[in-house]
Amino acid sequence: MNRYDEEYKMYVNILHEELMPAMGCTEPIAIAYAAAMARKVLGQLPDRVVIEASDNIIKNVKSVVVPNTGNLKGIKAAAIAGIIAGEADKVLEVISKVSDSEKQQIKEYLSSNDITVNASKSGKIFDIVVNVYCEDSSASVQISHFHTNIVRIIRNNEVIQYDSICDEVNMTVNTDRSKMSVEGILMFVESVNPDDVSKVLDRQINMNYAIAQEGIKNNWGANVGKVLLNGWGKGIKNRARALAAAGSDARMSGCELPVMIVSGSGNQGMTASVPVIEYAKELKVSQDALYRALLVSNLVTIHQKTGIGRLSAYCGAVSAGIGAGAGIAWLQGGRYKEVAHTIVNGLAIVSGIVCDGAKPSCAGKIASAVEAGILGYEMYKNGHQFYGGDGIVVKGVENTIKNVGRLGSIGMRETDQEIIKMMLEN
Repeated sequence: MNRYDEEYKMYVNILHEELMPAMGCTEPIAIAYAAAMARKVLGQLPDRVVIEASDNIIKNVKSVVVPNTGNLKGIKAAAIAGIIAGEADKVLEVISKVSDSEKQQIKEYLSSNDITVNASKSGKIFDIVVNVYCEDSSASVQISHFHTNIVRIIRNNEVIQYDSICDEVNMTVNTDRSKMSVEGILMFVESVNPDDVSKVLDRQINMNYAIAQEGIKNNWGANVGKVLLNGWGKGIKNRARALAAAGSDARMSGCELPVMIVSGSGNQGMTASVPVIEYAKELKVSQDALYRALLVSNLVTIHQKTGIGRLSAYCGAVSAGIGAGAGIAWLQGGRYKEVAHTIVNGLAIVSGIVCDGAKPSCAGKIASAVEAGILGYEMYKNGHQFYGGDGIVVKGVENTIKNVGRLGSIGMRETDQEIIKMMLEN
């Protein structure tokens, strides 16, 4: 594969589309982005706000701290942070700069203004609409299907932007992912020119490792990363999962450090990268080898998520933990056969972990997913594996990935609805 091949260009484009910086959990940040854009279109501070959100957005925003708000949680806090302090041009870093004065304004606005949250009736899994009003003026911004996808802008009842929208699985506005395969990913990894990927990977290394270190150094969330290090020691297998969990400890509890996301998720971005970075440090490999291992991990994660969709009842940390296992296998000399079996073994172990929203316990799920990815490789290295017919595992890595996509996107729909019902009852 050379850099002029269409397949090569496809993988480069996918990588740059998926790896982007975000500060804070991406669902509340998407709300803040829509709200900041609505305020910009309105041209003044609104006196009334109405937010419509799909069930999965409500699920993922309910329990997570919105950064730069003084530990506020929830949809209203995210929207008002975007309205008061958001810079829409920064997209998923929309509220990365909030002054103390603006934090106070956010709290005052929440306590004194008319803010309504309604469940979206669009039927879309990922749907956010922020409507803002001031006297006779109004503006509305809708984001659908993924975090930065503004599909409609309305000012004073006149549509000023409208884009035809796709579904969560077949995101035709982005590079077509249907041609991705584990074999193709590894061919790309072996042939890639580092100049085509180094800039975005350097940002992933620096940002994601920094927040992992912050999670270990200070008290965040349930301190899953610290508990792992204190209870299971500092061997490389444990450090890999502990550091990834620590990044989530910090991020889910409002840490203001940015991360590079993967598949629309900062948790997945950290899970796919931090364990690979830690293994690379342990093995003392070259920067080039680290880049290529991260490409394996990131692209295997994205490949799995393509069939599942952005949001579902299937925990995205599983896909990223298995991706990390694949990257770690590659770092240790594994190629197609070893990577493929690592993926299948890992998916056999942890597929079925449910997503019940963004919150501190995500760190524990990340630790389990990374452990499964590493175990998947260790099993195959020691002559053991799961076989087709073992549950949802079927012969061939692509067939197993397809089954997992079916499980996450179709099989767990009712599970997702029950999870949402339980969360909204509390």
